[in-house]
Amino acid sequence: MSEPFRTRDFHPVPASERPRRTRQGVRVLITDGVAVLLMRDTDPGVPGSSWWTTPGGGIDPGETLRETAVRELAEETGLVVDEADLLGPVLIRDALHGFSDQIQLQHEWFFVLRTPRFAIDTSGYTADEQLTVAEAAWIPLTEVARVTVWADVPLLLSLADQPERWPVDVGLVEESIVEVTDG
Repeated sequence: MSEPFRTRDFHPVPASERPRRTRQGVRVLITDGVAVLLMRDTDPGVPGSSWWTTPGGGIDPGETLRETAVRELAEETGLVVDEADLLGPVLIRDALHGFSDQIQLQHEWFFVLRTPRFAIDTSGYTADEQLTVAEAAWIPLTEVARVTVWADVPLLLSLADQPERWPVDVGLVEESIVEVTDG
């Protein structure tokens, strides 16, 4: 299991004083064809903040991308899958995240998983996820554009059917709740 990445000092800190961290991670867009499974994350240092993200997390030492994806799915959703069930990686990016307590740059590989809808089991959450993830839910595809999602769901879904393009590199994407620069 991954070590907790986020600190426990939950109050906004000026960008120049926030620690900067980098890591490599894997994300998985799960769909049943009608909806996608997303996690509503929060930043305790910014009361009322929230956004949706795909299941996934940091790569543990010695893990392959697919091993990470399978482990993270089991931990965050309760779903156990075979590595061969994953499509991709369909997309790669560098995601810059400004949180109240840190600035994180994560090199990410995205997979897509098509599966029938299942009951979500979050009992495998890490201590940090228990503090920050408010809920996991199936969001209808017709509603995805109405919520803040830290992933390009339409692009990921379209890439799932275009293996000749894998992986598409979208470069640097900033997804922040708190600015990554002062002023």
